[in-house]
Amino acid sequence: MKEGPDIAHIAALIGDPARANMLTALMSGKALTVSELAEEAGVTIQTASSHLSKLDYGGLLRPRKQGRHKYFSLASDDVAHVLEGLMGLAAGSGHLRKRTGPKDTELRKARVCYNHLAGDMGTQLFDSLMAQRHLALFGDDLSLTVSGANFAADFQIDLDGLRSNRTPLCRECLDWSERRSHLAGSLGRAFLRRFEDLSWAKRDQKSRVVTFSKVGAQEFEKLFAVA
Repeated sequence: MKEGPDIAHIAALIGDPARANMLTALMSGKALTVSELAEEAGVTIQTASSHLSKLDYGGLLRPRKQGRHKYFSLASDDVAHVLEGLMGLAAGSGHLRKRTGPKDTELRKARVCYNHLAGDMGTQLFDSLMAQRHLALFGDDLSLTVSGANFAADFQIDLDGLRSNRTPLCRECLDWSERRSHLAGSLGRAFLRRFEDLSWAKRDQKSRVVTFSKVGAQEFEKLFAVA
């Protein structure tokens, strides 16, 4: 028997089509019920419950009870990071799903990736912050610079509050559609929340699509222009 982490076990959990559909649905960052996840997977509630038990036991989900309902969300940013990476590999290999829902162009433009902004506008945000030297890469470590901290504070993001969380402040996430990085971590989440607070952007509650208003798109382009 080989020593080390058993990646085959985790891969088998993710690799089942029904479970993969459930995990993808949870990339929106929303907690969903068993019946909602059963609909996403195209299986019965009983079958969905069995799949969810396996994912929970494998450490990929965080179950919570509220009233009569049990909700499930992804266990951590690490799980979301792995799923987004797998989506990139699948897209690069030509393995794309055909399903009803938002148009592919809308998903590619702007979408939620576990509560941070992904798609074309997500990578533009990352590229702009890098170009303005608000973010810096040291090897594989992404850090917020002094100018970046000032920029975030001016944008009314509470960095002290973010730093008090266990979640990494800044993290690269490989965007499956753009094949480039977008900003994850607590700072990535804070930027998306701020866009929503300013009414620049709104999430589609039935999908992962993020829609920017005309004014929001204009303000975004001013603030995060890329030469």
